[in-house]
Amino acid sequence: MNGKIALQTCVRAAKGEVVLVAAVALALVSAFFVPPDAEYIGYIDWNTITLLFSLMAVTKSLQSLGAFDRLGAALLRRTTGTRQMMLVLVFLPFVFSMLITNDVALITFVPFGMTVLRLADCRCLVTPLVVLQTLAANLGSMLTPMGNPQNLYLYTKSGMGFGAFCTLMLPYVAMSALCLALLAGRGPSLPVQPVALHAADADKKALAVCGIGFALCLLSILKLLPAPVVALVTAVWLVLRDRRTLARIDYALLGTFAGFFVFIGNMGRIPWFRELIASVLTGHELIAGVVSSQIISNVPAALLLSGYSSQWKALIVGCNLGGLGTLIASMASLISYKLVAREYPDERGGYFARFTVYNIAMLALLLALAAVLG
Repeated sequence: MNGKIALQTCVRAAKGEVVLVAAVALALVSAFFVPPDAEYIGYIDWNTITLLFSLMAVTKSLQSLGAFDRLGAALLRRTTGTRQMMLVLVFLPFVFSMLITNDVALITFVPFGMTVLRLADCRCLVTPLVVLQTLAANLGSMLTPMGNPQNLYLYTKSGMGFGAFCTLMLPYVAMSALCLALLAGRGPSLPVQPVALHAADADKKALAVCGIGFALCLLSILKLLPAPVVALVTAVWLVLRDRRTLARIDYALLGTFAGFFVFIGNMGRIPWFRELIASVLTGHELIAGVVSSQIISNVPAALLLSGYSSQWKALIVGCNLGGLGTLIASMASLISYKLVAREYPDERGGYFARFTVYNIAMLALLLALAAVLG
């Protein structure tokens, strides 16, 4: 009986972490072709893994302290109409995703936005708002290396400078901001009572510690501090002072990266396979990043494609734009969908339709911009 319960638990866990299961399965299958040896250790990009760990720890701590909710509440106290309210709620995840990753921005601001609309008696705006918030988080996160996991990996792998990375993505993010402003600000602005959200006072000492932790992560991103050292300091602090945050880190994402690293490393040691993929990919990195992201999402796409091409700029643009389109193009988009489906199950069909139309339209627009920029 206990065995059956354990099996059911494993099945439920696997359904919740499909990408992780796929990464581990690919790593295991590839091990039949390239038996484990000392080179396996070199497959793992430890800078990416350790930096991702540190960033997740800091952002989870800030989230648990209510830091983002407090700022959002402060901004909303100044709104008097639905148009202002929508603009604030959409641009919160757009801006914050540049610093705390798109998934954390959505986990924070989608429930926050739903609460605001409920208090303002604007339930009819739930679907438009959450669709735009999801779009905003995926678009804003394109700007910086720490905006999303694939950016952090490609930035580390490419050796690009922080400024060069941001400059590369700036035109796409600027165009996105303009489009989001037009979409969120359209229609009449109906008066609403100022929404008063009172977040509990955060522990100032804990906030200061998080600030120091985030500064260390930035120094690591700027390549002024070794990422493994920052991760070690972060881990020691969490073990001693904040084990709750340590338990809440997304280890499945770290495991996904490790699984794909092993798969890519093994397949790269098979000459005919490496040459085949490289020949197909050469000169088509951007569109390959977009198309593959629609099927397997942009994080696995970035990990896989980077093993066979060093055209970093095209891969970065392609995998970022690839986060638009289908619901699974960016795994962060599933966060919003699940939240809407849970709170407003009758909105699922309308949400999916609007999400798809907006995403395809934005993807087409940014692909046109990429063609113009060359």
